[in-house]
Amino acid sequence: MSLLKSASVVSLLTLLSRITGLVRELLIASTFGASSMTDAFNVAFRIPNLFRRFFGEGAFSQAFVPVLAATKTQQGDAATRVLVDRVATVLAWTLLLLSVAGVLGAGGLVWVMASGMQQDPRGYAAAVVLTRWMFPYIAFMSLVALGAGVLNTYKRFAVPAATPVLLNICMILAAWLGAPWFKTLGLEPIYALAGGVLLGGVLQLAVQWLALKRLGLHPRPAWRWPDLKQAWTDAGTRNILKLMGPALLGVGVAHLSMIINTQIASYLAPGSVSWITYADRLMEFPTALLGVAMGVVLMPQLAMARASGDTARYSAMLDWGLRLVVLLAVPCALALLVFPKPLVAVLYHYGAMTDFDVQQVTRALMGWGVGLIGIVAIKVLAPGYFASQDTKTPVKVAVVVLVLTQLLNFLLVPIFAHAALTLSIGIGAMVNALWLLLGLRQRGSYKPEPGWGLFVLQVLAACVLLGLFLMWANSHFAWTALRGESLKRIGLLASILVASGLIYFAALWAAGMKLRQFLRR
Repeated sequence: MSLLKSASVVSLLTLLSRITGLVRELLIASTFGASSMTDAFNVAFRIPNLFRRFFGEGAFSQAFVPVLAATKTQQGDAATRVLVDRVATVLAWTLLLLSVAGVLGAGGLVWVMASGMQQDPRGYAAAVVLTRWMFPYIAFMSLVALGAGVLNTYKRFAVPAATPVLLNICMILAAWLGAPWFKTLGLEPIYALAGGVLLGGVLQLAVQWLALKRLGLHPRPAWRWPDLKQAWTDAGTRNILKLMGPALLGVGVAHLSMIINTQIASYLAPGSVSWITYADRLMEFPTALLGVAMGVVLMPQLAMARASGDTARYSAMLDWGLRLVVLLAVPCALALLVFPKPLVAVLYHYGAMTDFDVQQVTRALMGWGVGLIGIVAIKVLAPGYFASQDTKTPVKVAVVVLVLTQLLNFLLVPIFAHAALTLSIGIGAMVNALWLLLGLRQRGSYKPEPGWGLFVLQVLAACVLLGLFLMWANSHFAWTALRGESLKRIGLLASILVASGLIYFAALWAAGMKLRQFLRR
């Protein structure tokens, strides 16, 4: 199997998801503006998304995929089908109870998340209503995570990577067509977005269910009490639940870090939270296209290699993933460090966004550039632990890094203000990645293949040429002054990015790198 081909498919579909997500946000902003109603929707949408990361694609996937891959490798397809059905049974019962509790306790959840909204009773009431309508979205997306785990294990990567686009399309249609329709009916237009979210969840689940049915692996949850008891006591199910404990803690640590940084930013200059948010969205493009894609593709393959005892293949796949990180993440990190202002200006410098705002977002984006390599590398290294059904070690590392990050915030925020918050996370990510790498080396799980020294020198030499070109392009054009010529500025950025790619890969070729080594693994 060509891992690069699979990673490329996931990467391109993830890019499509990010682009439609950006269109969704811009359309919602232009349709509803910034008001207590949009605040209500954002709070209500954040609540099910938070639970989804706990029970769906986050902790659950980290525990489920390695056990599923081991069962497929060691016991065959029949046992895999039994495991899928039993896990689906436990998950369906759990999600049913969770959805009922969420609908009934929506008022309390909104208060915990945003008690300050009570200053506007209308917005607060809308947030409670929207939470009740959207909470079942957790159930749909957690079952989607189950289906994605099965499809990825069977090397069907396209459908799980493409389904998030359906949610974005549904929300775009809800804002574009649903909101005006609701207004003619005398209903609050923002409620149309809740319908878009639910429809998106249903469509994602339906598409994955059809793909699983073609494989004969569509989940069949049982609703009788004896079947639930049998599913609960199944060895595979118990193993997944055991692995989920540390994984839940890991997800919690990540969200705790986000909450602390948001609180710190809220005490800095007005606009700090928004500046960081805008920088985050730009940073998510390379991390999703590189890190997420490789993590999705590598996890089930590493788990099957570990389950079959093929340590050479396991190590070789990790080596391939890390080389790809260096090959692609290093130039991206360089671009964020020496070419951030044009990226920010072309994407955000419109309407109420001032030149000063562009400069502040640029500073935050440079902080992400420091740690981009680490952020992407973690997506390759952490699956190396999850594939061995070790969810504890990455969590222990994450807890220590969280403490380190906050110590760095204490030291750096007085100097760099909001930019220190992204810089500290970037430094923490580099420490995290290095720690995970050394752990795999000490275990003997990963043995670097020959040629790393020459490979790194080739990448660095190409990056020197790329960096010189980007620094010239950054200073030669007045990116903020071109605000009134949007198409010219967009075309200019596109041309420079294409030229950057050509310069980088031509330099690699001239340095003697054989890029075909990445095409098959």
